[in-house]
Amino acid sequence: MLVLSRKTGDRILIGDDIAVTIVRVAQGTVRIGIEAPSGVAIVREEIQKTFSEVSAVNTVENDFSESSRNEAVPL
Repeated sequence: MLVLSRKTGDRILIGDDIAVTIVRVAQGTVRIGIEAPSGVAIVREEIQKTFSEVSAVNTVENDFSESSRNEAVPL
């Protein structure tokens, strides 16, 4: 991990296509702006973790639902 100290208005370049700008620093919070091509997904980690957890639950529920539909029903 690269750790940098930056001031408001400073930019960090990642490759040729991504720029991160320090927009504001106040009271323990840093606001950043990210410029990237439209094909690059930019997602906050906590949102991605939540989405992954929900997706995993849905997958298990779908698998259970499909397997119960395929079970033989005694006559």
